[in-house]
Amino acid sequence: MKKKKAQTPKKKAKPAPKPKTRKATPKTKPAPKAQKPAKSIRSAPKPVEKPAKRAALLKGSSITLPPDYRPTDKEPFMNARQLEYFRRKLLAWRVELLKESEETLESLQEGGLQEPDIADRASAEMERSLELRTRDRARKLISKIDSALHRIEDGSYGYCEETGEPIGLKRLEARPIATLSVEAQERHERMERTHRSD
Repeated sequence: MKKKKAQTPKKKAKPAPKPKTRKATPKTKPAPKAQKPAKSIRSAPKPVEKPAKRAALLKGSSITLPPDYRPTDKEPFMNARQLEYFRRKLLAWRVELLKESEETLESLQEGGLQEPDIADRASAEMERSLELRTRDRARKLISKIDSALHRIEDGSYGYCEETGEPIGLKRLEARPIATLSVEAQERHERMERTHRSD
């Protein structure tokens, strides 16, 4: 009798893996790189001008102002037109002070006639002394005007040196060389008074 060979159980054949089917996608060309949209002058929002940028605009362009132009609160504070207005005002004031100073020098060089009367001589000397004091004040004022013109160039004109707040058009109109707002000026004067009384 033949021995039956022990049969090893046959492994079931694994079903053949199903080929992975991809969904048919239409072949597309790669998208071109996105181009930046062209800037439209009308649609682009206007950026807020910084003081230094305003001064650069003022330097680079010649701004024409109408002869009757006066700064108003309706327009942006210290825009290029207002800066140009105050620059012209300061320059005209400076020219006027220099002219007066030259006239004073001429009158002092001419020298007064020697007055025979002592009272007349004293009166002429007082007038000369007063004129020299006035010229000294004018000299200090010219240096303040130069400082204000420099502030227009660097873009800090019109803003309080202590608080950084706008000084105000009415105050600048009355005193174009102002460096402090009304509130800061009042504080400053109160401090001076208290120190004087001590």
